[in-house]
Amino acid sequence: MRLLLCLLAALSAVPASAERLTLDRIHADPALAGPGVRSLRVSPDGERVTFLRGRTDNQFQLDLWEFNMKDKTTHRLVDSKQLVPNENLSLEEKARRERARTASLSGILSYSWSPDGKQLLVPIAGDLYLVDVNRPEAARKVASGNVGDPKISPKGRYVSYVRDQNLFVIDLATGQERQLTTDGKDTVHNGEAEFVAQEEMDQHTGYYWAPDDSAIAYRRYDEAQVPVARRFEIFADRTEVIDQRYPAAGAKNVEIDLMIVNPATGAQKKVDLGPEKDIYLVRADWSADARTFVYQRQSRDQKRLDLVAVDAATLAQRPLLTETSKTWVSIHDDLRFLGRQKAFIWASERSGRKHLYLYDLSGKLLHPISSGEWGVDNILAVDEQAGKVYIASNKDAVIDKQTYVLNLDGSNANKPVRLTKQDGWHEDVFARNGKIFVDTFSDPNTPPQVSIRRADGSMVEWLEHNELNAQHPYANYAKDHLPTEYGSIKAHDGQTLYYSMIKPANFDAAKRYPVFLFTYGGPHSQRVTRQWGNLFNQYMAQQGFVVFVLDNRGSSRRERAFTDVIYGNLGAHEVEDQLTGIDWLAQQSFVDPKRVGVFGWSYGGFMTLRLLEAGSDKIAMGVSVAPVTDWALYDTHYTEQFVGATPQSDPAAYERSGVFAHLDGLKSPLLLVHGMADDNVLFTNSTRLIDALVNRNVRFELMTYPGAKHGISSRAGQRHVYGLIEAFFKKHLGETAPK
Repeated sequence: MRLLLCLLAALSAVPASAERLTLDRIHADPALAGPGVRSLRVSPDGERVTFLRGRTDNQFQLDLWEFNMKDKTTHRLVDSKQLVPNENLSLEEKARRERARTASLSGILSYSWSPDGKQLLVPIAGDLYLVDVNRPEAARKVASGNVGDPKISPKGRYVSYVRDQNLFVIDLATGQERQLTTDGKDTVHNGEAEFVAQEEMDQHTGYYWAPDDSAIAYRRYDEAQVPVARRFEIFADRTEVIDQRYPAAGAKNVEIDLMIVNPATGAQKKVDLGPEKDIYLVRADWSADARTFVYQRQSRDQKRLDLVAVDAATLAQRPLLTETSKTWVSIHDDLRFLGRQKAFIWASERSGRKHLYLYDLSGKLLHPISSGEWGVDNILAVDEQAGKVYIASNKDAVIDKQTYVLNLDGSNANKPVRLTKQDGWHEDVFARNGKIFVDTFSDPNTPPQVSIRRADGSMVEWLEHNELNAQHPYANYAKDHLPTEYGSIKAHDGQTLYYSMIKPANFDAAKRYPVFLFTYGGPHSQRVTRQWGNLFNQYMAQQGFVVFVLDNRGSSRRERAFTDVIYGNLGAHEVEDQLTGIDWLAQQSFVDPKRVGVFGWSYGGFMTLRLLEAGSDKIAMGVSVAPVTDWALYDTHYTEQFVGATPQSDPAAYERSGVFAHLDGLKSPLLLVHGMADDNVLFTNSTRLIDALVNRNVRFELMTYPGAKHGISSRAGQRHVYGLIEAFFKKHLGETAPK
């Protein structure tokens, strides 16, 4: 109720001449969410907060901005168009952006601070610039030629990067470039993360600086044994044949080595990763004193993860701890070495929920830092001097994300102190010392607002207030903004399923409305969240649909009992839960149970097909975009983690987890959509489905996008595909929008 009153108060300042929300406007400039910010950082000296922001004439081209803490001013620090007026991206850079889900963006996509807070390292379109924050107009190019993953070393002596599959450093004192590896070519890569590490393990770097600049540990991998998938990327004016090393489920992965190199001399050492070669190197890091390097080794079946310490001088190794699971061990980024205390923080789901633990450097457990019937999302910062650990969690509400503080000594393990006060969604970035943080808050009625706060949560200053007033881009549409309702129902096993619902414009409880059911349903994802939402969902509600979203079992930010039920049988429990949601909808007096449609993308596309196969008697139509149809076509790490086997070891698991064994149940109208250059969910998934449907004489509609990758990420492509989805829903379910 409080959130609704806040929205009503804001709308009092909005012009009376409201406009109807349109797909054209959703995809136009400026962004309707307001002047959003990305990649927030607090400078090492605490004097600036920097961020990336889209241009007013192109929200997808990003410039680098700063907020000065002393004079409380905000201004553009680096203009991407001045650095590079016209971007010309290499194929490698395009692939990196696809992996990082930034393919729709241009300009400055990342940057990093020098340790003294005086310079910024800015990559753009394969070139690399050093920017003096006091004289940004004098930015100087320090490297060029398809530069990837650039970093300033922890002590600021070097700039490092990957180019042409090799690792390089520049000594900033002399300007001399040194090539640290020379064998990177063909199938050998140095300092890079391999395909599945980028795509499935959230690894976007392949090398790691020692904190004193004395060494770099880096990944060296050879993908010669990875099978070649020959893809045809079909564009409007040409067809390109791509031979992609794609490790499909059950196939061989890369051969991985872990090396340590001296950046001053180029001297190399090789770390022994153990006798078993078919492993995943999922994480690596240095201890606070640079004497010890640690790596995380995951077994191929992902049921075991070892944290191993390596003496950087002698390469002697000692195991620190091992995590095991009957299903899979989740990987995370919550390893933190302490400086004042010879100890480290580690996250584990061994209790059934993700919690934090303190260990000494021998691997002995000292005590839990958090505990109880709730879980930690991730560590945000550690203030060792104050004895505090700052975390993100949904402790108070599963659909929210809040920031809390724990005591490092574990004294409030089950009673963390909440710092963010507004119910909803908070994405927070802390200063290195934990003294301040930047809070990005939103809820379904509040576009993202960015504020700078002290460690206790109190306000310092607005960075981007983004008030929904008469000047806001959403102002003309705010009067028609429909509220999002939240609730829960029970799964068949008694576990709680959360849903969100937007009722149609001019809602009349005496009428029955069609349903737009949006689904994703897969692991690593939560879609029912109390944050500024999907404007397409808002649009469809304004077009007369009940918009319904349900997080089924297997989705993320929940306890392991909730996520593990999908193991070995993808689609079964997820579909069961979505059908439970559809049954609940059918009981509502305002829902027309004969007009329920479903739409999903990627895993959601897979879910759409499985839902139509299992519930065509309840679902009138479906739109499936870029679906996985056969899990044997998808990559090793993701697929084997959840199917629990390889196609060779348990073909039945793949048959029951796929689409084709259930295809006879698909009776309702289907729109199938796929990008014709998709290198994530290969287009082969859809061509096989097309062939199977034709052989069964099943009629369906098809839309393919020339040159489009998995996200169909061009602005024209996005506008077209969502218009297509809307039209298909209206064609089969009818249009009930007010005139």
